[in-house]
Amino acid sequence: MSLIANIIRPEVLALSAYHVPDSSGFVKLDAMENPYTLSSDLQRALAERLAQVALNRYPVPSYTGLKNAIRQQFGIPENYDVVLGNGSDELISMVSVACAKPGAKVLAPVPGFVMYAMSAHLAGMDFVGVPLCADLTLDKAAMLAAIAEHRPAITYLAYPNNPTGTLFEVADIEAILRAVGDTGIVIVDEAYQPFAQTSFMPRLAEFDNLLVMRTVSKLGLAGIRLGYMSGSKALLDELEKVRPPYNINVLTEAAAEFMLQHVDILDDQAAQLREQRSALAAAMRQLPGVIVFPSAANFLLIRVPQAEQVFANLLKQKILVKNVGKMHALLENCLRITVSTPQENALFLDALSASL
Repeated sequence: MSLIANIIRPEVLALSAYHVPDSSGFVKLDAMENPYTLSSDLQRALAERLAQVALNRYPVPSYTGLKNAIRQQFGIPENYDVVLGNGSDELISMVSVACAKPGAKVLAPVPGFVMYAMSAHLAGMDFVGVPLCADLTLDKAAMLAAIAEHRPAITYLAYPNNPTGTLFEVADIEAILRAVGDTGIVIVDEAYQPFAQTSFMPRLAEFDNLLVMRTVSKLGLAGIRLGYMSGSKALLDELEKVRPPYNINVLTEAAAEFMLQHVDILDDQAAQLREQRSALAAAMRQLPGVIVFPSAANFLLIRVPQAEQVFANLLKQKILVKNVGKMHALLENCLRITVSTPQENALFLDALSASL
């Protein structure tokens, strides 16, 4: 295909598209979704609200009402604004576009969220992955050495980390923020903050180079695709220049504003999932040969003998988890399991026990 070779950038040719498997008929434990649905009363109220949306009009691109609701409900520091994205994926892309000077680099621990590297490559930036320690904790010495060598424009720290569930040490993140200094930005990605219950958001004023990024996906609103990010006004002003003007559609805007009036329900669901995480981890530790890694997220990473075969056996029993064994050498024989309802967790445990 000479046409493709002539017109498509080599960085894109080398990539694989993000693959999402068909989950029809499966117990779906592969994508860190909240398993709980809204009550029938809330569903009706939301339907009435969405029915009033002016689908014939563009969104008002300032998103003032939605931003105010996010600031009030999610602990954004006083006098700090937020930038909105179509999921945190778009925020990552926007940062890459804004920072992609010739020779600029993106740095992150690996294994980590795949979109950090993919977005860097799509923007024409080099990606530097710094391996975690064997126990999947952050290798601070290696991170600091890589920062000194590469002077990255963007450093990502997922807090907690996906796919490992690791909650990096606060002192290590502070050291990285100071080491990067004014030569780059550090993005603390708090996608799983409802399950970790710790945050760098209150500390934005301490670090001019800090951006804190979150999503409402893991809180139970994955389908509406809404991410938000806060930091200094100077940084957010530049990121606003590369944000598409109507990137949050009117249905997402209305649904988010409605749900933020009922955030107590989502918080209660997150509390239930934290309890289920502990129960599921304890149950899996009783199974022969299963190693369960500590997790501060809404998923658990396990290592099992012959993970490929276990994964295939789970599929036969209509249980879909994430096989992460090929993502990185540190994840050999590892599976990632979303924490779900007691009923779905029990189905998974029975299937896992039978698959080992």
